[in-house]
Amino acid sequence: MSDTKATLEYEGKTIELDTIVGTENEVGIDITSLRAKTGMITLDPGFGNTGSCTSEITFINGEKGILKYRGYAIEELAEKSTFMETAFLVLYGHLPNKAELDKFESGIGSEASLHYGMKGHFDGFPDNAPPMAVLSAMLNVLSCYNTDLLTTATEGPAFELPATKIISKVRAIAAWAYRTSIGKPFMPPRPDLSYSANFLHMMFSETFNMYEVHPDVERALDLFLILHADHEQNCSTSTVRMVGSSHASLFSAVSAGVGALWGPLHGGANCEVIKMLSRIHDEGISPADFVEKAKDKNSPEKLMGFGHRVYKSFDPRAKILKGQVDNVLKALNIQDPLLDIAYELEEMARSEDYFIERNLYPNVDFYSGILLRAIGIPVDMFTVLFAIGRMPGWVSHWREMHVQSLRISRPRQVYTGETQQSYVPVNER
Repeated sequence: MSDTKATLEYEGKTIELDTIVGTENEVGIDITSLRAKTGMITLDPGFGNTGSCTSEITFINGEKGILKYRGYAIEELAEKSTFMETAFLVLYGHLPNKAELDKFESGIGSEASLHYGMKGHFDGFPDNAPPMAVLSAMLNVLSCYNTDLLTTATEGPAFELPATKIISKVRAIAAWAYRTSIGKPFMPPRPDLSYSANFLHMMFSETFNMYEVHPDVERALDLFLILHADHEQNCSTSTVRMVGSSHASLFSAVSAGVGALWGPLHGGANCEVIKMLSRIHDEGISPADFVEKAKDKNSPEKLMGFGHRVYKSFDPRAKILKGQVDNVLKALNIQDPLLDIAYELEEMARSEDYFIERNLYPNVDFYSGILLRAIGIPVDMFTVLFAIGRMPGWVSHWREMHVQSLRISRPRQVYTGETQQSYVPVNER
């Protein structure tokens, strides 16, 4: 706690509230005792100004476009790290030494396969089942094959084993769901491949035609996962924490996180970007005309992939991902007309007052959809890739919440319904 107090005045009464200052000089007013002292609560729809916890995992400064994991700038991690190394950092708070990284990667590799009994569950889904629904369901099914790990342990094998299983097996669940939906058998993982390359192998290899992973594609996917590894207290992460606060297992909490991520306003936004770009292209609409329609409040057109709830300047992840899009398209010799449209929209965002005044800069979803499309990932699998990348963050927040021994989450409300009413029998209504 800080020595500085905040003063609240209401109906002639004054109370003092403690403040807390974070390591990046963010200031929070501690209202834990507000209701007990005054009978009042705060009202903050969407929790945009409410800190639900303290956390040591991720720092964001939206005004300056800063994102750090455990104090490391996302730009430096994107340039020098791998997803496995970044996942370890997010989970355990420090960059691993060689022995720690080897052990972590070995553990992830050893847990890449799924119990064959899970095949029947995949077969039970219809071919058109939404992949995110399958992923959420199968993470809970996974817990049924690991009932000895349904604990709230935060240290040792009782934590490390379920964390490792989830981070590793989420790839196989995603790949198996995709292959089942197109009538193809599951492709077993290969121990000689990296985390990202193994996922691509399980997605696209055939029995007599192994998928050759291009180094630039492997690096681009690894970078995509790094950029999505955590993002502070967003909708899905807050969901994981809330579910976990009831002492639900890690499997159950991340399954709920998948459900929250599914929405088009969260993890599904990159799908909406591709749909928007495709429509502009297919219908022959000029980007300038589309933007003019999107500016009209009475128009149904929406400009997807611009602006962010947190970032009020350029999303730092978008800058990094844009370079990878260029690299992959060049490496694979792909001419994507959607990219030309995207660049034209971005140029407008950088130069027109309409965008600048509203802080409507391209966000990570604007480029991630184009990148995944170039790699060959189907649009309905985009959000699944987001979930794979976010898994280390969700696991870390679940762990941190239990280390801090936080109380069960239970928001308050301001009731605005009817007051006292009298029951009237049904034949008299």
